[in-house]
Amino acid sequence: MPPTISFSLNGAPVEVADDGCSLLEALRDRLGDRSAKDGCSPQGQCGCCTVLVDGQPRVACVTPLARIRGRAVTTVAGLPSAAVWADALCATGGSQCGFCTPGIVMRLAGLTAREPDPSPAAVGQALLAHLCRCTGWQTIAEAVGARGSAHPVRDLEAAARRAAIEGGAPQRVGPAVALGEGGFADDTAPPDALVAVRAADGSWAVGETLAEARRAAGKIQGRRTTAGPVWPIEVPDGDWARTLRTTWVEPAYLEPDASWCRPGGEPVTPLANGGAFGGKSASPVGGIARSLADRHGRPVRVLWSREDVVRLGPKRPPIAAGVRPDGTGVLHVAATPGVAAAIAAVVPGFEVVERSVVGPATSASLRGAGWVEACVLAASVAERDVVVAPGGARAEARIDPDGTVHVSLRCGSVLDAVVLRSYAIGAAHQALGWVRREHLSVDDTGEVHDLTIRSFGVMRAVDMPRVEVTLDGDDGAPVNGSDAVFAAVAAAAWRAAGHPGRWPTEA
Repeated sequence: MPPTISFSLNGAPVEVADDGCSLLEALRDRLGDRSAKDGCSPQGQCGCCTVLVDGQPRVACVTPLARIRGRAVTTVAGLPSAAVWADALCATGGSQCGFCTPGIVMRLAGLTAREPDPSPAAVGQALLAHLCRCTGWQTIAEAVGARGSAHPVRDLEAAARRAAIEGGAPQRVGPAVALGEGGFADDTAPPDALVAVRAADGSWAVGETLAEARRAAGKIQGRRTTAGPVWPIEVPDGDWARTLRTTWVEPAYLEPDASWCRPGGEPVTPLANGGAFGGKSASPVGGIARSLADRHGRPVRVLWSREDVVRLGPKRPPIAAGVRPDGTGVLHVAATPGVAAAIAAVVPGFEVVERSVVGPATSASLRGAGWVEACVLAASVAERDVVVAPGGARAEARIDPDGTVHVSLRCGSVLDAVVLRSYAIGAAHQALGWVRREHLSVDDTGEVHDLTIRSFGVMRAVDMPRVEVTLDGDDGAPVNGSDAVFAAVAAAAWRAAGHPGRWPTEA
């Protein structure tokens, strides 16, 4: 029998068998506290699993349980100020899917315990230990100043409708979501479920615990490469006013693909709260969970690691294109089902040619794949960065010399200004990162070598400029607006950089 480790969890004594598991696994799978999340699985880089150990923030996924003997652990489930943080994050739009925010709350709680009124610089430094793909950081920082304030009453059902329109999947909105209670797939698995993880050879290692399954898989965590980006498609021949080449881009959603299923049952969707920017629309984990549950005669949890997400999940297809002064052009894109039709529907002035490219899987379901690039090219020969997206949303963006981003958005009835503003700022964050920094290193065989979540180039809180959003609501039917913002801000960022011919511009 393995030795046991005793410590305090949220003020109560607990004891856990130490079989080599991490603190995160002990919390989630042995003690039933699933408030801390596994986002980088397990690389210690995303901050989603942050808890307090003797009052100090610590990432739990890379902390061996043995190091916690006799110490005091606090999760967001036992944080006295949790409700205050939840209300503030909900009020500012600082939480969308809510996967990253439990860890962020713990980090900021640790900061404000030392500095009750921290400076914006101190907040930014604290958030360096975290990644958030949804909100663009600004609304999270605003929540620090909104703690304890009276917040306007909102129609949270209308807010959820707007969130579903923006995210492309059902999404709850409310204070509890900021504390990780969005109903994520792995959080709802029964305690007696077996755990399945992917081995290096592609088989599935199944164990009674996550630690046991990982040992059986025998997989060593991949790391970040020193190789730079590659641009796999050449610009088509022509007399162009502008040209652009892009590389593969990781959607970088924070919750790795997960599902669970009972024998003979229906698997839980990996899209439990939010749309993952389209990256999980064809995820195989539900089917795998069903197959393994039927084989073993027990409920089975299927968990992709972060490395699995990078190796197997779809990427944004690379393009190479040229645009003429009149806004027409030719765009070559990595062959991807549906991408040509998506471009033609939005920017009919472009001839689209699909090219066979050796590389990772791509998907037209990812945010604005293909049509955004065509919109950006067309806007580059115009005087203003204005985009009309599928559904009719209209966005315009400009960037001041000091970096401030200004966005104007019209997308039908606003429904909830907090949610729509949050999505617009998040789209601006994603666009700036995409144009300036985001890429994946892919070798000649098509294998991805950037396998850590920090290697994708997602913009950090300290690098994110201020985003000012103007919402021009009308009485029309609500349509997705953040994709239009994504395109408009990408166009403005490219213009501000002087229209270099390759993205990311800072590579």
